[in-house]
Amino acid sequence: MSPHTPPKTDDSSRVSRRGFLLTAGVATGALAVGAVGVTAAVNNGTTGPAVAPGATEVVPFYGVHQAGIDTPPQSSGTFLGWTLKPGTDRETVRRMMRLLTDDAARLTQGEAALPDNDPYLATNPARLTATFGFGPGFFQKLGLSAEAPAGFAELPAFSIDKLQPEYSGGDLLIQLGSDDPLTLSHAVRQLTRTARSFATVAWSQSGFTRDQGTAPAGQTGRNLFGQVDGTVNPRRADEFAAQVWATGSPSWFDGGTSMVLRRIEMNLDTWDKLDEGAKELSVGRKLSNGAPLTGENEFDAPDLAAKDASGLHVIPTFAHMRRAKTDNPHEKFLRRPLNYDDGIHADGRTNAGLLFAAYMANIKTQYVPVQQRLSDLDLLNTWTTPIGSAVFALPPGCQAGGYIGEGLLA
Repeated sequence: MSPHTPPKTDDSSRVSRRGFLLTAGVATGALAVGAVGVTAAVNNGTTGPAVAPGATEVVPFYGVHQAGIDTPPQSSGTFLGWTLKPGTDRETVRRMMRLLTDDAARLTQGEAALPDNDPYLATNPARLTATFGFGPGFFQKLGLSAEAPAGFAELPAFSIDKLQPEYSGGDLLIQLGSDDPLTLSHAVRQLTRTARSFATVAWSQSGFTRDQGTAPAGQTGRNLFGQVDGTVNPRRADEFAAQVWATGSPSWFDGGTSMVLRRIEMNLDTWDKLDEGAKELSVGRKLSNGAPLTGENEFDAPDLAAKDASGLHVIPTFAHMRRAKTDNPHEKFLRRPLNYDDGIHADGRTNAGLLFAAYMANIKTQYVPVQQRLSDLDLLNTWTTPIGSAVFALPPGCQAGGYIGEGLLA
């Protein structure tokens, strides 16, 4: 049993369009589109010392689904991958999840975790969310392989991958997001304090998007290539039900979802040598506002059959958007990417890229076909390299007094 009481509540030569199209090599890789922008901040309405708008905005923790999935993306986020300690049994994991659930339920509501030696860092949640997931090793180590969700397994090897172990795998995921980096850091520390009694850190990856109010209203966020990234995503409840939330296989996973996390290194130094037209042909969208090359506005439907006066497709056959696009409803999913910038490598290269997080009911049928098309032919592979990969099953939410993963572990 948990001792915690659950809360109640350089300039470069320019190239012609034809020259670019005819000389561009066919490489492999994937930089998938991202997610919807953050919501507007609200005034907290309190008296006394001024508090930044949105600082006390709270996202409910308890519910049918875990928060941090359909929650509008926050400006900062951290993914923590953990490895269960040798000999960990199911009862020990139950205790771990009770403790982590209680910590998360408190912190996300602006309350200090128990114990917390710096409780004042918990008072402004700024849309803090905490989301938990179980990797393939979790099921194997606890003798629960038969209970793994449909289509849930490690990804197949893709020709573009150059995976590094320090960014890959993991038995347990803790995903945290907030609009306040200080709040986020504090929550990471508190949940790490609890989890390290049961598991060891396999990796930690943090990223960011734009702060609230800094992007044009209604426009999707941008990645470090300057692209509007995340135009195609489910937005309505029925789209989430069809693409994201799992149902019926197995029953304990109803309302949960599966997650793919890919760390994609972006070669900004060579990307910067392209002119704007070449960059747009690589993606298939305008840099100015994210509109398809055949349209005017971001959310216009692309015309993949359109050709220019030279007889070339306006949206090239190797453009990222064309390769990722699908009319198969079973190959659609939610994207919530974060940019990362870890400074400069010793050789002077930028150490930056995308933490591509995707959520779907079935990894095998929804994600893998899209990723395979991108691996086979996507010009963005010239400037992107996947260096990390992990998959997790994210259980449904829970009610007050319960804990995340209860349906599997009880």
